[in-house]
Amino acid sequence: MESRRGNQMTEEESAARRIQRLSSHISPALTAPSSSSQAPLVQREVCSSRTKKVNVNSQALSVYMRGKHMDVQEKVYEFYNSRPDLQTPIEISKDDHRELCMRQLLGLVREAGVRPFRYVADDPEKYFAIMEAVGSVDMSLGIKLGVQYSRCYNILLDWSNVQGLQTTATFDPITDEFVIDTPNDGAIKWWIGNAAVHGKFATVFARLILPTHDTKGVSDMGVHAFIVPIRDMKTHQTLPGVEIQDCGHKVGLNGVDNGALRFRAVRIPRDNLLNRFGDVSRDGKYTSSLPTINKRFGATLGELVGGRVGLAYASVGVLKISATIAIRYSLLRQQFGPPKQPEVSILDYQSQQHKLMPMLASTYAYHFATVYLVEKYSEMKRTHDEQLVADVHALSAGLKSYITSYTAKSLSVCREACGGHGYAAVNRFGSLRNDHDIFQTFEGDNTVLLQQVAADLLKRYKEKFQGGTLTATWSYLRESMNAYLSQPNPVTARWEGEDHLRDPKFQLDAFRYRTSRLLQSVAMRLTKHTKTLGSFGAWNRCLNHLLTLAESHIESVILAKFIEAVRKCPDPRAKAGLKLACDLYALDHIWKDIGTYRNVDYVAPNKAKAIHKLTEYLSFQVRNVAKELVDAFDLPDHVTRAPIAMQSDAYAQYTQVVGF
Repeated sequence: MESRRGNQMTEEESAARRIQRLSSHISPALTAPSSSSQAPLVQREVCSSRTKKVNVNSQALSVYMRGKHMDVQEKVYEFYNSRPDLQTPIEISKDDHRELCMRQLLGLVREAGVRPFRYVADDPEKYFAIMEAVGSVDMSLGIKLGVQYSRCYNILLDWSNVQGLQTTATFDPITDEFVIDTPNDGAIKWWIGNAAVHGKFATVFARLILPTHDTKGVSDMGVHAFIVPIRDMKTHQTLPGVEIQDCGHKVGLNGVDNGALRFRAVRIPRDNLLNRFGDVSRDGKYTSSLPTINKRFGATLGELVGGRVGLAYASVGVLKISATIAIRYSLLRQQFGPPKQPEVSILDYQSQQHKLMPMLASTYAYHFATVYLVEKYSEMKRTHDEQLVADVHALSAGLKSYITSYTAKSLSVCREACGGHGYAAVNRFGSLRNDHDIFQTFEGDNTVLLQQVAADLLKRYKEKFQGGTLTATWSYLRESMNAYLSQPNPVTARWEGEDHLRDPKFQLDAFRYRTSRLLQSVAMRLTKHTKTLGSFGAWNRCLNHLLTLAESHIESVILAKFIEAVRKCPDPRAKAGLKLACDLYALDHIWKDIGTYRNVDYVAPNKAKAIHKLTEYLSFQVRNVAKELVDAFDLPDHVTRAPIAMQSDAYAQYTQVVGF
C-alpha cells in the first residue's frame, strides 16, 4: 500500500485511537476474575471506590421465585426435553407447525400426565404456572393450551367495543332452541384460535333476544355466552350454517390455527346458554340475580379477565427467556479492551449494562407483580367479591398492557445487544418477537386497556372525595391526595445519601407522588375541557396525559409488590440480590423521569445528580451478579437455546448452515 499523507494515521494509530475512544467511557482499572462468576475486567470510574460484590444464592432465589409449582414446571420441561420429536424446529411450515402443536398438546396430557383443565377453576395459580412452562417451549403451544382448556383465549369477542356486539342469539320457544346469527360481514368473528383446523366447539358471545307480546315483538337482554358446536364430532366436517375461513399464515404463532367464523341461523339447545348470570326458562321467561343489562355485562366480563392475567404472566416468561439469552451471551462475548490487555466482556461496557441491567431488574419486578395478580385473581374466583372483581379487572388491564409493551420493546433490545449472532434463528429472538407481538393486541388493545385504568383511577379519585372506600391496590390514593400533594419538603428534597436513596419508603413515595400529581392535574384538565368540548372531546384532548397517568400507577403497584417480595424473602443471600435489583428498578425509573421531579422541586439538583450516580453504580453491581440472577430463572437449555457461543451443538448447527 502506498504511504499515507502526513495528516493520515497508520492502521496501528487508528486502532489505538479507537481503543482510546472506547476507554474514555470507562476506567482502566482491572480486577481479577471470580471463580463463581465472570467479574468485569473494566470498571467505571463512578464505581472505583466500591468494589465489594454482593453474594447471591441463585438456588435459594430460584426456589423463592418459582414457589410451590416448581415441580409441575419441571415435569413439563423434562417431558419435552426427553422428546426431541416434539421440540419445534427452527424451520417449519405453517401446516406442519399446526400439527406438531397438536401433538405437543396431546403428548403433554396423555403421556406426561399434565392435565391443565382440572386447575382452571380450582387452582388458577398452578394452571398459569403450567402455561408459562408450556409457552416457553413453544409460544404457539401455550396459546393453544389456553384455547383448549379455558375460555381465556377462545371467547369470540371484540374487546374494543364489546357493547356494540351484533351477533344475536334469538330464542325460539317452539323448538326450545337459540338461533345464532351473524347479521352482516362486519360481525364476522376473526382470529379465533383452534377454529381453522382442530376446534369442534366455540364459546360465542351474542345478544340474547327474547320474543315478547308487546308492540316491539322482541326484547334485547344484552350480551350472553353460548356453547356452539362448529364441527361434527365424528367426521370433523363443518356443521350446517357454520362458515369457517382459515386466517392463513401470520407474523407469528403459526402453530395456532386461527380462523374466521360466521353463523347463519345455527340452532343450539336452550341448555347451551351459559346461565350463571342470566337464564331462560322453557316458556321463554328471563331470570337473573343481576337487575340491569350493564350489571350482567360487567359480571360476564369479570369472568374473562383470566385472559389478561394469563397474557401478563406469559409475557414475563418471554422476558425471562430473552434476558437470559442476551445476558449470558454478553457475559461471554469479548471485544476490545485497554491497550496490551485481554479483550473484555461486552457486558463490562456501560452502554451494554444500560441496555440489559435495568431490563433484568424489571424482569424480577414484573415477575412478583404478576404473581400477585394471579393470587388476587384466584381469590376473586373463590369469593366472587364485587370490589375484588373491580380491582382485578383494572389491575389485569394495566399489567397486561404495561408488561407486554415493555417485553415487545425489550426483545428488540436483546436482539441488538447480541449483534449479528442475535439475528441467527437458533437464538430465538426472531420467533419470540414475532410470537409475542400480538400480545399487545389480543385480550384488549394496550392503549385501550390503559384508558380503562385511567378511567378507574378517576372514578376512585371521585369516590375519595365522596367518602367512598378504596380497594387494596388503590388504597394509597387516600393518603396521596393529602401528604403527596402538599409542597415538597425542601430538606428531604436535598438528601442525597445512599441509605436514603435506597430506602424503600423514599422510592415508593416518589412513585406515588408522581401518580398523584398526574391524577390531580388530569382531573382538573378534564373538568376544564368538558365545559367546551364535551366529555368525549375532553377525554381525547387529555388522552396522552391519561395514558401517562395509567402507566405511572401501574409502575407504583409493581414497585410496591417488588419491595414486599424483597422484605418477605427468607434467605439473606437471595434477599441481597433482590434488594439490588429492586433498588435499580426504582432509581432507574426515577432518573428517567427526573424532569417531573425537578419541575416541582421534589428533587433538588444535587439529589438528582446523586440518583444518577447511584443508578450507574447499581447497574454495575447488578452486572456483577447477572449470572446468578439469570441462573435463578432456572430455564433449561432447550428453552433458552443458549447463545451459539455457549452451546456447542447450537454453534455447530449454526456454523454448518453458514458454511464455516
